[in-house]
Amino acid sequence: MTTERPVVRLDGVRKEYGETAALDGVSLEIYPGEAVAVMGPSGCGKSTLLNMIAGLDRPTAGTVEVHGERLDTMTETGLALFRRHHLGMIFQFFNLLDDLPALDNVALAAQLTGSKAGPARERALELLGELGIADRRNVYPAALSGGERQRVAVARALMNRPALLLADEPTGALDSKAGDQVMDLLLDLNQIGQTLLIVTHDERLAHRCASRLVELGDGKVVRESALERL
Repeated sequence: MTTERPVVRLDGVRKEYGETAALDGVSLEIYPGEAVAVMGPSGCGKSTLLNMIAGLDRPTAGTVEVHGERLDTMTETGLALFRRHHLGMIFQFFNLLDDLPALDNVALAAQLTGSKAGPARERALELLGELGIADRRNVYPAALSGGERQRVAVARALMNRPALLLADEPTGALDSKAGDQVMDLLLDLNQIGQTLLIVTHDERLAHRCASRLVELGDGKVVRESALERL
């Protein structure tokens, strides 16, 4: 086992909603540069696990540590700042701001952490260029294709050079061609060292982009296995 400190460490995490345990004693470590896919049937706890690691929800019991910080003991303000500085998130339905063009959607992520508009827009343009959509920088989300919107969302997620990139069903709202492009993009990011956690129902996505599979069932980790990338 590597001597590196994990980017993510969950220890005995339990999350109860009323009488129901969405997570039941989950322990998990993710190391720098890993690409981990989390799979399992609907209702098995995948989204709850993602929300714990993103600091969007708190455990009923157990500890959640990301990038060396205990999220379960932070204030709400502390969590919001932590997310902005250390986490990138990609969602199934993009979550772009409809009234801002692509460039401003991306740059806003840096401006929220205190970056000045000029440098933020410069880095945003650089990222859009790397993702092959610099020519769409002044286009509003409604006029972008699904694949283009997801690329804008990926650029926004990478804006603050996050320690961890969280992807929640990142190809779920895309046709197969756009989905393949996003898979290639995630794979490229991981190959240059970006740590990834991908929650998905899509086995192709897991086998294409991840090197390790964590399977959940009834709120527990039922299996972990290494993946050979397709």
